[in-house]
Amino acid sequence: MSDSAVTAPATLGRTHYKSQVLRRQLILAALIVALFFSLCVDLALGPARYTLSEVIAALLTPGSVSHQARVILWEIRMPVALMALVVGASLSVAGAQMQTILSNPLASPFTLGISAGASFGAALGLAFGVAIIPAAIEFVVPINAFVMAMFTAFMIHLLSMKRGVTVETIVLLGIAMVFIFNSLMALIQFFASQEAVAAVVFWTMGSLTKATWPKFWIALGILAAVMPLLARHGWALTAMRLGDAKAESMGVKPRALRLEVLILVSLLSAVAVAFVGTIGFIGLVGPHIARMLLGEDQRFFLPGSALCGALILSVGSVISKLVIPGTIIPIGIITSLVGIPFFLFLVLNHKKASW
Repeated sequence: MSDSAVTAPATLGRTHYKSQVLRRQLILAALIVALFFSLCVDLALGPARYTLSEVIAALLTPGSVSHQARVILWEIRMPVALMALVVGASLSVAGAQMQTILSNPLASPFTLGISAGASFGAALGLAFGVAIIPAAIEFVVPINAFVMAMFTAFMIHLLSMKRGVTVETIVLLGIAMVFIFNSLMALIQFFASQEAVAAVVFWTMGSLTKATWPKFWIALGILAAVMPLLARHGWALTAMRLGDAKAESMGVKPRALRLEVLILVSLLSAVAVAFVGTIGFIGLVGPHIARMLLGEDQRFFLPGSALCGALILSVGSVISKLVIPGTIIPIGIITSLVGIPFFLFLVLNHKKASW
């Protein structure tokens, strides 16, 4: 066999690989452009509306716009719009890695009970003023939500350590947690006052309107800290999609990796839910869109999931302002209306999928 006959397939393979990498890089770039456009539209909408040119001018050269526009865009709308990006990215990355380590397309913070646990913790503070950490009374709701979300993740992991427990069992444990916390939420609403029930219901709908700069920086800091840790395991997480046996043959330790990733994604989803309430289906829909666009390679799938989740929640924020002019619909309602049809599609087509 001649040298040219041997090198031709290798050259063709390298060319195909480079074209695939370029295509994925272009998709990521397009998502970034779409995200910036959605952010600008989100900032432009509200009781006082601005044009896109005014918004871009306020972003690039704040001194070129009026004092009123600077206050509205930078101090009132900017924390809310940026929080939508960070929360969307956090929930989508959490869902993406849960689906990876559990090899289940329906895994997400919402379906595994982490969001339900956070809602229960917040309801305790809203309805009865119960502080899980008494020293932090002024932050009782977000801290309660965070602690209960992490407790739920810990319980799921603790039960998963038992002998003979499979990844399917872990998903069922998460679903059981959802029902348990939903029942406890109903019990709280039964005994709480009408005002407290209204506050609990509004919180569980999910809302970005109470976002502030300190909350945004905390959420961004957690996301910025977790992303490199997940990227460090990019190759191992890609191998996990082949199954535990094949991953082990490649030198990956699935059990230890699953524990570390579960802790990281629980931290991401707990902080997001603690600040903005229950926002469902972002962690389910975002990763699937990223997977369809970019494939399973974590070098592209991880940032792609973050960008898709951020874009979905940012677009959801825009829609929440447009449905009823002058009224901002809770963002959790919008994401659920979009996510439920997608969820049913996944369930009905589960056997046809390559999971």
